[in-house]
Amino acid sequence: MVKNKKKIIVILLTILFGGLVIFFYLLNPAKDSYFVSCPIKFTTGFYCPGCGSQRAIHELLHGNFKQAIHLNPLMIISLPIILYGLGITAWNFIFESHLRVKLFYNNLFVFGYFGVVVLYWILRNLPYYPFNLLAPSN
Repeated sequence: MVKNKKKIIVILLTILFGGLVIFFYLLNPAKDSYFVSCPIKFTTGFYCPGCGSQRAIHELLHGNFKQAIHLNPLMIISLPIILYGLGITAWNFIFESHLRVKLFYNNLFVFGYFGVVVLYWILRNLPYYPFNLLAPSN
């Protein structure tokens, strides 16, 4: 019974992830109203660390790496680490293993990455060159 439940969960998550990839490939967040706009940008006028990520994913799926970097460089640089972490988690769930990415349990990495995100958040909102290059470009 547990194996069948796990198989159903894996199938549903695969369909969900595949659907999200297709959704981001087919629809352009810059033009379609199906996407949620950033509440921080809407309320404060400042870019959050994630602003431009939806458009960057769309551009990345279309092979426009340069445009994706212009929209959100931190997310594009972080994407391999995020996908690796999700992959290890999925592997552990499917095969009932206990692989760990030691990097994610390292305090220096966790606090360092948090510091980079906060610094990125501040710098991308400065109106001075070269920091204004970190703001999402259209």
